[in-house]
Amino acid sequence: MYNELTENDIKKIKEEIEYRKLVVRKEAIEAVKEARAHGDLSENFEYHAAKKDKNRNESRIRYLERMIKTARIVSDTSKDDEVGINNTVDIYFIDDDETETYKLVTTVRGSSIHNMISTESPIGKAILGHKEGDTVTVKVNDTYSYDIVIKRIDKTSTDADDKIRSY
Repeated sequence: MYNELTENDIKKIKEEIEYRKLVVRKEAIEAVKEARAHGDLSENFEYHAAKKDKNRNESRIRYLERMIKTARIVSDTSKDDEVGINNTVDIYFIDDDETETYKLVTTVRGSSIHNMISTESPIGKAILGHKEGDTVTVKVNDTYSYDIVIKRIDKTSTDADDKIRSY
């Protein structure tokens, strides 16, 4: 399995790896040394917690490095009038008579809490490449689908809140 990532996603992941290697790793090693100095390791909660934090950081680094190694690079550019990655889109749900705003992102940045939907989600797949005013059918599964209308496409992208999800 691979993740679809943009060049910007790769850049952010590399920045996180560098930070974890240069800052977090150093702090974690110091915390383990300090906790070890407190004596009996079998009953030393601080030591076990520090080791767990150190291992969690190392696991995250390996995860991110593997993500980059197995990534498929996708373009975040699209035509001026089409929905593309990193575009904010107002979608009108016909059945509910409601309009929602979503940002279309790659799979690793998807966050339903922040209305960031993945290009792999049913809505993301449906709207990618379509234009303002298009009525699009969102296929949830083989037996259920619904229609939406693309009301507005905003091409301006702010990366301030766009972070790679931590697991």
